Amino acid sequence: MTNRNISFIVKDQNPLMLRPSDTVQTACQRMCERNVGAVLVTDVHARLKGIFTGRDAVQTIARGGNPATVQLTQAMTAKPDTIAPDLKAIDALHMMCDGGYRHLPVTVDDTVVGIVSRSDFKGLELDQFEDQQSLWERIC
Repeated sequence: MTNRNISFIVKDQNPLMLRPSDTVQTACQRMCERNVGAVLVTDVHARLKGIFTGRDAVQTIARGGNPATVQLTQAMTAKPDTIAPDLKAIDALHMMCDGGYRHLPVTVDDTVVGIVSRSDFKGLELDQFEDQQSLWERIC
């Protein structure tokens, strides 16, 4: 992992992307179909507008929102933090830990190229961490 960057993780990725006008129900259905925990909300040019996660779905329902009618633009996290594909994987992992993120969009000039999740890092060597066990306790 010492020299690997995020492009290694997202190189052949086809991230799940929906439009801001799509509903929470549609997002949840697609997330189940693809077995993923997040949807990237983009415009027609794949420019990132937000991220919608399982947590957002729970919050929508808990607040009395109808998943069949609430649009993603109302339920997503707008303007989420992003990372570039040339960022070192170890730095992305630190950012996820520090920010409490489960997912981070990967963009180039606001255009989506992928998404990383905590599980993407499980198979990589963590030789830069002095205490690997405490790291995994923080991210898993």
